[in-house]
Amino acid sequence: MAKSAPVPDALTDAQAFVDSHRDEGTTELFGITELCREFGITLRALRFYEDKGLLAPRRVNGARVYTRRDRARLALILRAKAIGSPLSEIKTYLDLYGDHGEGRAQQLQYVITRTDNEITELEKKRAQIDATLAELRVINGSCRALLIERQRKHKVKA
Repeated sequence: MAKSAPVPDALTDAQAFVDSHRDEGTTELFGITELCREFGITLRALRFYEDKGLLAPRRVNGARVYTRRDRARLALILRAKAIGSPLSEIKTYLDLYGDHGEGRAQQLQYVITRTDNEITELEKKRAQIDATLAELRVINGSCRALLIERQRKHKVKA
């Protein structure tokens, strides 16, 4: 059985800092591994979002410590990615919020405009897909009928 690598002091200090805040009955702070586990993402992904300016965790002795705000932002990032939003749009949306929610109305208007446009585009694509499916069904039906006719003629000759 392999021994686990020793935990760096900075990570231990950061976890102690997070734990000390929990002792006060709050869950204001989260460690990096805790968020990764909760959201099913890798440490690399979380650091990537940080590098792109989407998250800004606190540092405790060099270790990342995330706030409730960071956690909420991560949930929004992952939800937006799941529906195909590019990181640039996600950053725009998150930046609209402001430091204390003063941009919430602009954020909501941005989402309304963005989703209206996306719904319109998807409806156009669906109409194109429906037209293509209809054409394929006609072609498929014609080919089946020709094949049946051909097979019938070959049986008659045999």
